[in-house]
Amino acid sequence: MAANLPAVRQVIVMGASAGGVNAILALAAALPRNFPAPILFVHHIGAHRSALDKLVSTCGPNLAVQAQDGDVPTPGTIHIAPADHHMLLDAGVIRLSRGSKEHHARPAIDPLFRSAALAYGPLATGVILTGMLDDGSAGLRAIKECGGTAVVQDPADAHAPSMPQSALDSVEVDYVAPLLSMGPLLHGLARRRMAPSKMVDSPLALQ
Repeated sequence: MAANLPAVRQVIVMGASAGGVNAILALAAALPRNFPAPILFVHHIGAHRSALDKLVSTCGPNLAVQAQDGDVPTPGTIHIAPADHHMLLDAGVIRLSRGSKEHHARPAIDPLFRSAALAYGPLATGVILTGMLDDGSAGLRAIKECGGTAVVQDPADAHAPSMPQSALDSVEVDYVAPLLSMGPLLHGLARRRMAPSKMVDSPLALQ
């Protein structure tokens, strides 16, 4: 169990690259209203300004916001990393950093996933969506090593399969799912985390 756990019981962190806009829009539309966990999402947008938070808010029932330094992750909210900043979790709040690029990207996925592993331990879920190359694989491995849950989009279902495939090659993941199944899967995991005594044993338990 991670030390000094934040007040929010759980967190879901996601990362995507090529094809990621369409992926997060589809996923946001599939999530139920008042989703029981905060979601933090990194997309490889570099320094380009983005209105992704507004697009996501219009596609689904949960609010999406561009993360700001000091924000508290909130259930039912999708916090999206802003341009040219890594998004991290520290002592229960979101921190933004202009630290060195990782995998030629800022924002990058690995910094968020590593910080979620340290801050939330077994209460963190990492999700790798469509993308090129291998950003997120090391961070997803850190989440697993700290007792968290690893979820990967099925490479055959991804617009760009190499990032999810890299995660599968590097990490013993818990769930591999097509995008259409991802919403119900994550909702099932989040609901069960609200009752810590109940453990999720298999994907069948989430149906």
